[in-house]
Amino acid sequence: MTTTYDSIIQLKNVTFSDRGEPIIKNITGSFLEGKITTLVGPSGAGKTTLFRLCNGLISPDSGEIIIKEKPIDQYEPTELRRKVGLALQSATMINGTVFENLSLPLTLKGEALSKEYANELLEDVALGKEYLNRNVKDLSGGQKQKVSIARTLVNHPKILLLDEITSSLDRISQQDIEELIQKVNEKYGTTIIWITHNLEQALTIGDYTWVMMAGQLIESGESSILNHPKDERVKRFVKGDME
Repeated sequence: MTTTYDSIIQLKNVTFSDRGEPIIKNITGSFLEGKITTLVGPSGAGKTTLFRLCNGLISPDSGEIIIKEKPIDQYEPTELRRKVGLALQSATMINGTVFENLSLPLTLKGEALSKEYANELLEDVALGKEYLNRNVKDLSGGQKQKVSIARTLVNHPKILLLDEITSSLDRISQQDIEELIQKVNEKYGTTIIWITHNLEQALTIGDYTWVMMAGQLIESGESSILNHPKDERVKRFVKGDME
């Protein structure tokens, strides 16, 4: 898919099993720095497990994961979390205000978030400063997702992993998040890796796409591969013949 000097994450023959069941099967591939790569495939393909491996939440049984030319197991956990951010579909919030939620990554390190920087983060995600002291329980799903992404940006991650972050949103909120992610990618040069079940989204937002099935990387390349897949399984998937 790419050359070594362009890669921000490289996986080399990575495997992972859970209670003896193979989940990730000998995956080798790379993600390009500064680009948006979308991950698609049927449910149970191993996409979320791959994210957990890339974020250091779990370790591979075998193989190697390299982030910025450094093996993942050589990073301190806090250093890795700053470099690789993760936003989930659930957009989990702590009870309290938007400011308290934005402050969380720094609070956990015994540091404080300035109101000035908090307002800058809200501006980045197209929320006004009037949201800063609003209780998160009063936010819509789309607004919570924006706050979740802003919170992930507090540590200036080089890589942002997005796991189905628009699947429960209405079309307008989904478009807002898509535009936001493209803005983050362009403004900060953040590498985006995005799991989505929406093939149209994968095609239009992604620079590159991985197609995963049953724990394997089946096809990868520019997102236009979804218009003319080579593998018969991918052809059936794109046509909607498998979930």
